[in-house]
Parts: sequence; C-alpha cells; structure tokens
Amino acid sequence: MSKLRGVFLVGFGAASYGILATIVKFANNSGAHTSVLTFYQSLIGVISLFILMTIQSRKQPALVKPRSRSKVKLVLFGISMGLTSCLYYISIQYVSVSIGIILLMQSIWMSVVWEMIQQRKLAHWSKLAGSITVLIGTIFATNLIQQDIQISVTGLLYGLAAALSYTVSLHASNHVEKQIPSITRSFYLILGSLLTVTAFWNVQILEHLDWMVLLKFGIVLGIFGTVIPPIMFTRGIPLIGLGLAGILVALEIPVSILSAHFVLKEQISLVQWFGVLLILLTVVFMNSRKKHG
Repeated sequence: MSKLRGVFLVGFGAASYGILATIVKFANNSGAHTSVLTFYQSLIGVISLFILMTIQSRKQPALVKPRSRSKVKLVLFGISMGLTSCLYYISIQYVSVSIGIILLMQSIWMSVVWEMIQQRKLAHWSKLAGSITVLIGTIFATNLIQQDIQISVTGLLYGLAAALSYTVSLHASNHVEKQIPSITRSFYLILGSLLTVTAFWNVQILEHLDWMVLLKFGIVLGIFGTVIPPIMFTRGIPLIGLGLAGILVALEIPVSILSAHFVLKEQISLVQWFGVLLILLTVVFMNSRKKHG
C-alpha cells in the first residue's frame, strides 16, 4: 500500500510539472507577459515554502538548521532553476509546447554527459545507448524527418539552453546539501530562482505587473511549479526508490503533450507519438537498469 502511495505522490509531482508550459502558453495567448508569469511562479513558491518551513521548524525543532554556507550554496544552485523557467517559457513562444517539452527532456542525455565530466570516466554502455536512443526519439518526436516541417532555430536554442539549465537543477535537487530538510532546501533553491528571474526580466516585470494575472495564473503556476513537486517527491521517492521514481518523473512528457493537445489544440502526429514512446521506453530502460544494477 505504501508503494502505491509513493507511485501516486511521485506521479502527481511529475504531472504538476507537466501542465506548467500549457498554462504559460494559454496565459500568453490571453495577453499575460512571460516575465510576470515566471516572477509570480517563483514569488508564490518562496512565500508558500517559507510558511511551510516555519510550520515545520515549530513542529520539529530538532531538524537540521542550515548554516549560512549551505544557504548560499542552495541559493546559487537555485539560479539554474530560475534560468530553466525563463528559457523554457521563452522557447515555447517560438515552438509548440509538445516540442518544448521534448527539448527540455534532452536533459536525459545531458545528465549522462554531466556525470561523465564529473567522474572523469566513460558512462556505462546502457547509459550511452540510452542517450543515443533519446536523440533518435527526439528526431521523431519533433517531426524533423518531415521535410516541410520548419522548427524555429531561436526556439530550438532556447529549449536546449533550458535543458542544460534543467540538468544543473536536477543535480542540485539530488545531490546538494541533502542533510537539510526538503522543504528548507526547496525554499532556498526557489529563493535563488526568484532572484534570478527578477534579474533576468528586471524592468519588464514592472512594466507588465498585473494583479489579475497573479490571481488567474500566478498562484496556480507557483503551487504546481514550486510547491507540490518537491513535497510530493520527498514523500514519495523514499517509498518507491530512485529507479521507479526516475521512470515516473518521465510522466511529465505525455502530460505536457496531452494538456497542450486538449487545452491549446496542438496537433501531434503518430510519428511524433512514436518518438515520445521511444523516449519514455528509454527512460524506463535506463532507470530499471540503475535499480537492479
């Protein structure tokens, strides 16, 4: 029963991430600027996590209190989270949400490269094979094999830059200052994200500040983008283990594509679904190997 609960928690966390791009693009179509959407997302996250962190520290005073050095380290790694949001949301201005999420998921093979650079040795053959398969799946999923399909180079570059930033975020979430309680870690990471978003968009935030945008989209983006996922992952992953969690996190891809299809009426062909399936199967293969091997 606890394993089933873990599956639900991690799956829900991944699905929460999956709907963000659709909300942002829908908000853009309604006239909301990307600068205030990213700003509100981080701001709501910081406020919510601060409240949760305060409640937790009162209930459990024995929890590890982060030192100044740990706080600074987490805030600095939070820069990558802020950059991921900014770059990803800009990329979907130029490409569809379906293609945007596939570009973001290039972090699968980028993480393998990151690991190789860190460990200064070649990755296991299964990881290398998985990385190549992800790239093949991407060719199908973005429909690059169709001669008449034109993908914006600007959108492509922003999407790949977001994937690189996301790779650093994943490393931070899994390895940096793990002795600190999850909600506290999330707070400082999102604080770093908020500072980055503010610096990235600067005056544009003030130019497009709109309380209606906060009420209509900002609160939802903040809760589903910065509050629910870290809490769900922290509670769910210990119940099911990293291997299964790594597979469930990939739910973000179909959820993102389906929400874009139903809400934004984005079309996706059978060829593209084949590419998505190939990427998902690769994630299953790479993580089940990690689990057993």
